[in-house]
Amino acid sequence: MIETIYIGMSGLTGYSSGLRGIANNVANLNTPGFKSSSLEFSSMFYSNEGSAGARQGSVSPQFGHGVATGQSSLNFRQGDLRQTGNSLDLAVEGQGLFVLRDAGGGLRYTRAGQFEMTQEGFLVDRVSGAKVMGLDGSGQLVEVNITAHRVNAPKSTGNLSFTGNLASSKSEETVSGLTVIDGSGAQHALTATFTKETGTEDLRWKVTLAEGSTTVGTATVTFVDGKPKAGTDKPSFSYKPAGQPQLTLTLDLGAVTSFASGGAPVSVSGHDGYQAAAMSKFSFTDKGALKFEFANGQTGEGPRLALANVDTPQLLEAVGGNSFVAVDGAEVSYGAAGEGAFGSVRAGSVEISNVDLSQEFSDMVIMQRGYQASAQVVSTANDMLQELFGMKR
Repeated sequence: MIETIYIGMSGLTGYSSGLRGIANNVANLNTPGFKSSSLEFSSMFYSNEGSAGARQGSVSPQFGHGVATGQSSLNFRQGDLRQTGNSLDLAVEGQGLFVLRDAGGGLRYTRAGQFEMTQEGFLVDRVSGAKVMGLDGSGQLVEVNITAHRVNAPKSTGNLSFTGNLASSKSEETVSGLTVIDGSGAQHALTATFTKETGTEDLRWKVTLAEGSTTVGTATVTFVDGKPKAGTDKPSFSYKPAGQPQLTLTLDLGAVTSFASGGAPVSVSGHDGYQAAAMSKFSFTDKGALKFEFANGQTGEGPRLALANVDTPQLLEAVGGNSFVAVDGAEVSYGAAGEGAFGSVRAGSVEISNVDLSQEFSDMVIMQRGYQASAQVVSTANDMLQELFGMKR
C-alpha cells in the first residue's frame, strides 16, 4: 500500500510539472520569438514480485513505480510574422537564428529580432542589451557597428553630363554654374563656352572650360546631322583646384544636339561628384545587410547580419530573454540570409510566439484530469491503510 501512495505522488508531481510548462507557454503567448515546450514523461522502473509457488515457465507479475519527468522538448515551428513598422525589427523566414554576444562574451541565439542602436553605434538586442553579430569579408563573426558609416565621404567630380540643343544659327553659347567638387568636398563654379568654328566642312564647336577668368582647357566637338560624332562627344580636361590634387573632368555631350532651332538650350543635366553628408536613415535588406541613406542622396551598404543554423534544435537550451544557448554536442553553422537553409530576413516585422492556445487548453485538461486521478489513488490507498490499521483481532 505504501508503494501505491508513492506511485500516486509521482503522478501528482509529474502532472504538476506538466501544468507548470503549460502555464509558461500560455504566459508567453505574445512574447516575440518564443518557442513553446512540452514536458517529456516516462514510466519509472519495474520490479518483479515472484511467489514461491509460481509454476515453472510462468511470468512473475511486474509492478511499476510511477511516472518520471524528463527534459522539456522545444517546438521550433516558425511563428507568424507581424508587421511593426520599426526598421530595426527583423524576422527570419527559415531556420536561421540571430546571433548575439552577451556581456560575458558568450554566444546566444534568438528568433526575436528586436534591435536598437546604441550611442556608440552598436546594434544590440533591445531586451538583453547583447550585441548583434555580423559577418566580415572572411565570414568571421564580428560585432555590428555603424560608426564608420555615420558620414558619407565626399567624391570628386569626374563626369558632367549635358543635354539640350546648341543652336547652329548662333555663333556662341555659354553654360555657367558648372558645379565641380574636389577631393575635400569643396565646390567650384566653372563655365563652359561653346564657340562655332567657321570655314569647316563639318559643324564644329570649340569648347572652352574656365574658372572665372582662368582657362582650364579647350576641345573641339564635331556634329554630323545634328548629333555629336563618336570620339569627340566626351572631351576631357585637366583641372587642378587650389590646394587639391588634379582632377580629370569629362564633359559628356552625347545627349546634346546641334540644329538651327528647336529644343531647350544646352545645360548641365548632372554630375557624379558629391559633398560629405551625414547618414539620414538606415534599414535592412532581405539579405540582412544594413542599407544607409545619406543627406546628399547617396546610399551604401554596411555589414550583413550573421545567422546561425543548428542541426539539432533540441540541443538548444532556453535561457530567458527570448534567447537560447547551444549545449555540448550541438553543431552550429554560421552564414547570411539568402544562403542555404538560413532563410531570408524581413525588415519591419517580428516573429510572434508559436504557442497554439487551443492545444495548450487541451493539454491543460489532460493534466488536470491526471492530477485528480493521481490524488484519488493516494486518497484510496490511504483509506485502505486506515482500514488495515483499524482491524482488530
